[in-house]
Amino acid sequence: MTHLRFPVVWTGLCIALVAAPAGHAQDHSGHGQTSSAPPGTSTRISMEALHAAGGVPPGWRFALPAGDAAAGRQVFVDFKCHACHAIKGEQFPLAPGQSATAGPELTGMGGHHPAEYLAESVVNPSAVLVDGPGYIGGDGRSIMPPSPDMTIGKLVDLVAYLRSLGATEAGHAHEPAYEKTVGGYRVRLVYKAPGDAGHMHHSMTGGHAGMAGMAMAPASGRLLVFLTDPASGQPIPYTPVKARIEATGRPAQDVTLAPIFGPEGFHQGADVALRDGTSRITLSIGPAALKLGAGAPEGLKRAQRVSFDWK
Repeated sequence: MTHLRFPVVWTGLCIALVAAPAGHAQDHSGHGQTSSAPPGTSTRISMEALHAAGGVPPGWRFALPAGDAAAGRQVFVDFKCHACHAIKGEQFPLAPGQSATAGPELTGMGGHHPAEYLAESVVNPSAVLVDGPGYIGGDGRSIMPPSPDMTIGKLVDLVAYLRSLGATEAGHAHEPAYEKTVGGYRVRLVYKAPGDAGHMHHSMTGGHAGMAGMAMAPASGRLLVFLTDPASGQPIPYTPVKARIEATGRPAQDVTLAPIFGPEGFHQGADVALRDGTSRITLSIGPAALKLGAGAPEGLKRAQRVSFDWK
């Protein structure tokens, strides 16, 4: 799922990003705007409670402030990102005969990654190295050049622009992901579409009666659910997960997910075919079956439900 590793920024930017409070105003150099957390979204906590919780509020997660996508597109041009990364439907000032081929195409990128991952791709592109052409150089690090003049304001706007690239392309190499936080869980839902014909599931009627006697069942993909602690990012195992899949004009499907460890790490998963018209997937999670220590989120002790509108 990790396909974008974007231009490097000056040393120390990552520390500045993590340290910035959620309500801290960000300077948008070049267009005179500031952004801060909307009223009601800030967390208020005493210093004593903050220290008792391990230095961050319970359920805390770094969140990038909202930016200006139009200004971010100009940042994309100013830093010549378009010289390496193509985006379908965009017209950038490339030299005659030049095409963006050095890095991966970014079409639809915003629909597959949260803002914080995109920001890390800019700040520290070697944090996640994707195996494939256009990602890793001969030194084993990202091929991205440094961008020493990138300010935090420009980064915020650039990420807003990348997030606006949310249309899913049929040929895009990875599957859409959905993410929400509920009851002490950060829930990430992914559907991996079926692969080639070798992964399709068939049902036979009439023995060897030929194609006329073969009923084709829909090809099954794989539904994956990643449950992690919102503060630490650590997986939360031993938690039952069920999914209800709703599709327009069809009865709902109920699926029980099983714990799996594989290339994606620990997750819950099930083979399932998402039917045409799938509109919503609702997950029933928990309560967690593992022993909970002092300070564990109370929500892990109860069953939780979270719904994702499916596109």
